[in-house]
Amino acid sequence: MSPRVADPGVAEALVEAGARLIADAEPLTTRRLAAEVGTSTAAVYTHFGSITELRRAIRRVGFERLAAYQRSYEPTDDPVADLAKQGWAYCRNALTNPDMYRVMFMEVPVDTSDAEVGLYTFQMLVDEVQRCIDAGRFGGDASDLALQLWTSTHGVITLHLAGMIDEAEVDRLTRVIGRALFVSFGDQPAATDASFARSAEWIAKRQASESGATRLR
Repeated sequence: MSPRVADPGVAEALVEAGARLIADAEPLTTRRLAAEVGTSTAAVYTHFGSITELRRAIRRVGFERLAAYQRSYEPTDDPVADLAKQGWAYCRNALTNPDMYRVMFMEVPVDTSDAEVGLYTFQMLVDEVQRCIDAGRFGGDASDLALQLWTSTHGVITLHLAGMIDEAEVDRLTRVIGRALFVSFGDQPAATDASFARSAEWIAKRQASESGATRLR
């Protein structure tokens, strides 16, 4: 018999189904996955080798998607506006991939090395904050400031995923909290407002582009 050939489409479907089951606190078994995807139980082993490796793949794919969102803008000469864009990108990824987000940030990783899979996405945030420091807009340690931004945004997203606030409130709160933090980091309020206005223009264009792409599907 010829060996089974991995199918990228089936692999992606298994990752999506696995994230959904974990997020819903459902048993993650080969039988349940096969039923969700409409394939055989052997497909899990063909594509991932084990349920444990599938869990790792879900986290890896989740962070790859987050990184793609965080790279969705071209850096400008206004690093504070760019930082606001990255905050929007973080939220947009979470709202678009809620099951993945739960697995990435609200589930215990398989082991210590697995917990380090997505650290590069946090470094992307640190790098953007460092640009703001280098430009004289912020003062302090880039990692600490980035951690404050991350934890505050994660809190807003968590409230949304718990059904306590809607998407409009996510947008409002991230702007309000982001502005307060930027000023507390040393930026002048008027400069922060100008940067937020620039980022808002980019966000509006990006949302319009996404809406147009959705209508064409």
